[in-house]
Amino acid sequence: MVRTPTALLSPADRARRRALRRMQAIATAALVALAIVFALAFALQEQYPWVAYVRAAAEGGMVGALADWFAVTALFRRPLGLPIPHTAIIPTRKDEIGRALGEFVETNFLSAEVVRTRLSEASLAPRIGTWLAEEPHAERVVAEASLLAGTTLRALDDEEVGEVLESLAREHLIVPEWAPPLGERLAQVIASGAHHGAVDLAVDTLANWLRRHPDAFSGLVSGRLPSWAPRIAQRLVDEAVYREATQFVMTVRADPDHPARRALDDYLARLAEQLQHDPRTIGMLEDAKASIFDSPRVRDLAGRAWDAARRGLLAALDDPASELRARARSILQDVGVRLETDAGLQRRLDDWLIGAAVVLVERYRHDIASIITDTIERWDPAETTEKIELMVGRDLQYIRLNGTIVGSLAGLVIYAVAQALL
Repeated sequence: MVRTPTALLSPADRARRRALRRMQAIATAALVALAIVFALAFALQEQYPWVAYVRAAAEGGMVGALADWFAVTALFRRPLGLPIPHTAIIPTRKDEIGRALGEFVETNFLSAEVVRTRLSEASLAPRIGTWLAEEPHAERVVAEASLLAGTTLRALDDEEVGEVLESLAREHLIVPEWAPPLGERLAQVIASGAHHGAVDLAVDTLANWLRRHPDAFSGLVSGRLPSWAPRIAQRLVDEAVYREATQFVMTVRADPDHPARRALDDYLARLAEQLQHDPRTIGMLEDAKASIFDSPRVRDLAGRAWDAARRGLLAALDDPASELRARARSILQDVGVRLETDAGLQRRLDDWLIGAAVVLVERYRHDIASIITDTIERWDPAETTEKIELMVGRDLQYIRLNGTIVGSLAGLVIYAVAQALL
């Protein structure tokens, strides 16, 4: 059998190889010792009859040792290189063993009932909560998540992101008609009177503006009077116009049933109706929408917004002291404290984790088990044999020793019984 060079083995495998060789030497030494005892006893049994019992024990021990040596060796290679049937079991039936091991794991470990039982006994939610409530653990989660998010953002191509965003905007914003839904919502607002607050706010804003800017009417009307009109007449006209505008606004603000308000309600109602049913109004809004979204300036603005958002997010993710990471850490700790104390939240999280695990196991258990099968199939037969022998070979050498001892006792007992009966 080809041996892997010691330099290529892990420290644990090197220790296993030393232990295996030591036990092989002990088991072989026991066989050699019994052979010597058997030879001496065979030569002396005529002179000393009691030595026959020693010979029988040594003979049985050799038989047991040889039988167990053959059995142990047949697992890993052909004894003495002879092509004996049903030997070298591991290298010749490696793939079958791998498939059987995969099926065993899939059936006995990756079943829904086993996963549900184990997770139910584990009480994961309180443990997760206790772990997250400690600041170093929350910081570790945030750091790992920040690293993953930052790596993902840096890997994104700006052009591809732009194409995706444009595709999403076109699918969800440009292609669907805006006018009918807007008209329907506007009709609902008018029917509920929810727009009255906005009208009051607009009127109040206009009244405040007029009160602070009386000079805004200077020359507004008087500038259109004949040049020969006296200046005082011009000033009186501007003041009269300002007073009338102010009075009108104040009247509208004070009277909820003012004709101007009713006129505005009528206009909004007609607009809502036209947005829903008038093809011309619908077409105008859709054209305006398309022209806005297809504008190069809007696309440039969207690209700049994405670039600024990405740079800002990357800076926040890379800075351990950033507000984003501090808030994330605080939220995780709060969640951890709640998971420690809130039995209802613990139950919901455990139910969700168990349900998710069961679904994943049911859906992918064959794929998971196939990892074992595929991995063993790719292994070289000689390497597989050595890996397994290093793992269990030392214990198998104890079987050889046990066979030697049991065989010696059996030989002694058989010979003693035969002497007693015959």
